Amino acid sequence: MLSLDLHAHTRFFHGHKRAARAFDPIGHRLLAGVARRRDLDGVALTNHDYYRPLGDPTGESGLLSLPGIEISTTRGHVVVLGADPPSRTEPGRLTPQEAVDLAHERGCVAIIAHPFRNSTIRETDVAFDAIELNGKHPRTWPLVRQIAENRGIPLVGGSDAHYPVEIGRAYTHVDAEPDPEAIVEAIRDGRVEPALADDPFARLVRRGYRHVHRYKGHLTDATPGVGESPGEGERENENDAG
Repeated sequence: MLSLDLHAHTRFFHGHKRAARAFDPIGHRLLAGVARRRDLDGVALTNHDYYRPLGDPTGESGLLSLPGIEISTTRGHVVVLGADPPSRTEPGRLTPQEAVDLAHERGCVAIIAHPFRNSTIRETDVAFDAIELNGKHPRTWPLVRQIAENRGIPLVGGSDAHYPVEIGRAYTHVDAEPDPEAIVEAIRDGRVEPALADDPFARLVRRGYRHVHRYKGHLTDATPGVGESPGEGERENENDAG
């Protein structure tokens, strides 16, 4: 059984392409260092609309760097994982269906990323391979679990880390050998189980991200499961009625 963070970034920033590319190997080593300390077996490298193979970050065997890319579609983000993800995609050009088709053509899985942040992909009928329980917004997890049940697809966990300290906030237990193709098959077969790190530091980071994402317009008070715990309003109404 592997413990894998299936959504992570090697760069703190996404503008200034030349500087970001130069930073990728450094970010990769930092991610690997934190992942080892948190007893993870591997991390998926899922930079926005860009994949670059970076090899073994430490020169030592044992930590898997799973190839991937986070595609910015016309309706939100899709994490693509596998041995041969696309090296580059144009932000906002591909539809969700085109992103899934591209992933499958390359032997990869396509996963709905952070479905309640700046995304309407959850409202489409596209046949994704899995849906993500995102480490930045665990309050949405009951809602995401319901979507997974309705669609009949597996749940996976990813931290969506942009800073190395965030690695492992959410991750996935995968019943597979440490090989990209085997991991793809395990996700498709549902041999996965998401997990959440719920220590005080992780809770502090999540509160910070809620403020940042509201400021960017990615979240509002009306976003389900973000402004308050899912079902909290309904319970208050029931109490008032009683």
